[in-house]
Amino acid sequence: MNILMLSATFPYPPTQGGTQVRTFNLLKYLSRHHQVTLAALTSPDMTDADLKALQEWVAELVVFDRPNHTASQRGFFAKIQRFSQFLRQGTPPSVLSSYSLEMQDWVDRAIQSNRYQVITCEHSVNEIYVRSEWQKRIRTVVNVHSSVYGTCQNQLQTQTSENQWRDRLNLPLLKRYEQRYCNKFSNIVVTTEDDRDQLNAFNPTAKFQVIANGVDFTEFPNRTTDPGGHSLIFIGAMDNLANIDAAKFLCLEILPELQKRYPNTTIALVGARPTLEVLRLGDRPNITVTGRVPAMADYLHRATVCVIPMRTGFGIKNKTLEAMAAGTPIVASDRGLEGLAVDGENSPLRALRANRVEDYVSAIARLFEDPLLRNQMSREARSFVETHYTWERAGQCYEQVLTELT
Repeated sequence: MNILMLSATFPYPPTQGGTQVRTFNLLKYLSRHHQVTLAALTSPDMTDADLKALQEWVAELVVFDRPNHTASQRGFFAKIQRFSQFLRQGTPPSVLSSYSLEMQDWVDRAIQSNRYQVITCEHSVNEIYVRSEWQKRIRTVVNVHSSVYGTCQNQLQTQTSENQWRDRLNLPLLKRYEQRYCNKFSNIVVTTEDDRDQLNAFNPTAKFQVIANGVDFTEFPNRTTDPGGHSLIFIGAMDNLANIDAAKFLCLEILPELQKRYPNTTIALVGARPTLEVLRLGDRPNITVTGRVPAMADYLHRATVCVIPMRTGFGIKNKTLEAMAAGTPIVASDRGLEGLAVDGENSPLRALRANRVEDYVSAIARLFEDPLLRNQMSREARSFVETHYTWERAGQCYEQVLTELT
């Protein structure tokens, strides 16, 4: 089967963040049995080596320059103009900001050539390239990753929104947007039941499939020793708004309270593309900002506890699965543990849950003081991920979605 995959992010190397990791591992699996063409935008830190490496995993790779936004598109009046356009046309500025007319022209011609049986959008932002009438000639699939309406609503509820006034205006428009774009697709893939329920409420006749994320165990081997000590780690793409909020919450609110009991506590913020806000956290004592690293697992293995204090952001978190795979004990929020059975009545304890500062301090202190608990949680979490969250399993499910439609 010939498959056309669309991605607004360049999915290599597969350690860059949630969207890139999921896209790469699904295309890697599909390429075993199908001819996959990937059309993607460049990324600022993409190298020639990255380009060459990704070409090895697909039948054809077509890359387009990311749109360049000039200073004239910034400022107050530009924001008003973008909101007005959103109100009239129904497409969010966040989608339009990565929209490439060159890529659209190529996709249009690719569909007209009748080369492909299925077109997939890897993340909902790519829905803009798919035209409604294509359902009559080709199977169309959107791999949502997370609901933009649900994410915006959650940011407002948790007061983690960058701009409350803007997001309150955007919320009903995002609901209208998700209702509209979902109708263009033969099948909608989501990562959690929460996202399925959210989108299904908007589109009760749509066909949904829940496919969780996975872990590459060669990239995230299990740790062999417990380092002990009082070292914390938070991982993820450090230009992601939800991750920026989590990093600030950890460093500015949780750490000071924890250091009242453990003054030598350190934090490593490990992930690509740290923003200025994140880099400034590294100016504080006992906080290190690494940027992109060759092997995330090496840093996880050196940490006593991985803290995932997400206050917003929907979907299963790759960072949580990766820390579990690496055997690093986890303290995380409800958002950080979304979709995962880690502490219920019928499951062994695989992570500690916290949502308030005092809960984090208590849970982290519990792990600092109890090496037996750390080792127990490490074993249970690794076994859990090995059993339920492999990219092999996710790839099989995704392939079934695509082939069932043909």
